[in-house]
Amino acid sequence: MARTESSAGIGYGLVVGGAVLFVVNAGVSRVALRAGVDPALLTSLRTTGSALLFLAFAALTDRSALRLPRGRELVMLLLLGIVGVAGVQWTYNIAIDRIPVGMALLLEYLAPVLVVLWARFVQRQQVRRTMWVAVAMTLLGLALVAQIAEGLAFDGLGMLAGLAAAVCFAVYFLVGEHGVREADPIRVVVWAFGFAALAMNLVRPVWTADGLDASANLLGALDAYEVPLWAVLAWIVVLGTLAPFFMELSALQYLPATVVTMVATLEPVGASALGWVWFGESLDAVQILGGLLVVAGIALAQLSRPSPTPASPVPEVAG
Repeated sequence: MARTESSAGIGYGLVVGGAVLFVVNAGVSRVALRAGVDPALLTSLRTTGSALLFLAFAALTDRSALRLPRGRELVMLLLLGIVGVAGVQWTYNIAIDRIPVGMALLLEYLAPVLVVLWARFVQRQQVRRTMWVAVAMTLLGLALVAQIAEGLAFDGLGMLAGLAAAVCFAVYFLVGEHGVREADPIRVVVWAFGFAALAMNLVRPVWTADGLDASANLLGALDAYEVPLWAVLAWIVVLGTLAPFFMELSALQYLPATVVTMVATLEPVGASALGWVWFGESLDAVQILGGLLVVAGIALAQLSRPSPTPASPVPEVAG
């Protein structure tokens, strides 16, 4: 459709709304984790619930998306699902359980920097010189946030999990952009989440979950309130995955993919604000400066790509 000023406004509203839901989902996921749901089980529940809903949506709207993938497409979708969906979410859940949610998202969103480095050194593509500035900014920013000069400020395992999430997220981008770029996005997400759910159920089957009728404390500023744990998990699946996915997918009808991706990189800033308001997680002035440097470096890395993001990329589902 033609992109007018009005339609661009709709697109920005959709992508910002999706990013806000992904940010809030970080806090809701922490509530589930602190209520006793371990990271692997939470990932199994999220991927399985989402896979079933995506499957139902495809069955109602486009049954061709359910056609069994074969050959190269099958390999790409397996990689996308197991590493790019299940791997991202599992490591991300470990990270937000152990370090501030803003720091966890900062680490995960190093993925665009890793993608540019992959393009330069593995695929031997020419990239803009600004890439080196982007890399320097992100590394310096992370050093300031983590207070490396004074000894690591955050949990080591949580930091490693965040970095692992970045690697998995980079795989998601690379496979999504180059492995299945011609496939229908609905078909891709149905099978990616399906394979992710199968993989996670081998690790931590959903039927081993118990106590889902228990209460979950909302923690931090909402410590006075409790809600049923099943309601928290339902939020994670519906409002933390399904709704933001479709909002960001719909935004691609109104905005270029590069713009959608750039706006989504504001999620670490939103997560830091959420951590401060909800959980009382605060950073000092130097750490805030470091966080801003990381976000600026991530944005600059996007602009350093050798070519624009494809017009119909796989939407972001990892937050």
